[in-house]
Amino acid sequence: MTLAADTHPATLPGLFTDLLHVVRSHLPHPAADPVSTGDALVRALCHDMRSPLAALESVLARLEDDDSRPELLDLARAQAQHLASMLRTANATGGAAERAGTRELADVVRASVAASGLPDHQLRVEFGDDAADVAVADARVQRILTNLLENAHRHGRGQPVRLRVERRVGWVDLAVTQPGVPADRVLGHLSRPTPPVDLSGLGLWSVQRQTRELGGRLAWSEGLDGAFTLVVRLPDR
Repeated sequence: MTLAADTHPATLPGLFTDLLHVVRSHLPHPAADPVSTGDALVRALCHDMRSPLAALESVLARLEDDDSRPELLDLARAQAQHLASMLRTANATGGAAERAGTRELADVVRASVAASGLPDHQLRVEFGDDAADVAVADARVQRILTNLLENAHRHGRGQPVRLRVERRVGWVDLAVTQPGVPADRVLGHLSRPTPPVDLSGLGLWSVQRQTRELGGRLAWSEGLDGAFTLVVRLPDR
């Protein structure tokens, strides 16, 4: 756009000018470009890092006060953990560099657990017959698992997590179970057609997108004890 004086005198009467505005308002407008995963990650990180970074800056500015140091250190530690969690989500959603060759599913599970930050005492991993030996040749499987476990770690309020891996005819099921999960909220994130503008639900949106890209399916259930189970079913070709 150039800011300059209008050198073209008006030649249309006011009625025609108004008519032109009405016609233009009814013309179809070009659709907005879809948001890419990379753009969504940048927007999400910029949005969600503001508060914890501001809190850390405030804490660091006040650490000279000995009387409030324990509380300030606890706040700084909590905000640092929050930032680390967001970066784990972003890393799993965006994906790390591709690895050549194949890995056993047991190795992929171990790497996903380590990347998620979920404490060992909070997680129970179970493999069905032959499931640990399934060959994995796509990095998106690890991203899906990391996002599921990171989400359970970040939003599960310390509740125990169970990961059950089973091999069926032509399929492999990755089932994550945790009590106290708000099913409506999780299913809402999983059904989003576009990525969220912040990190709220970004990992789950990535799970459904990458599962679909791999030709997989999602299923869920609630147990009699109220525990919520999300199942990612991937084709075993």
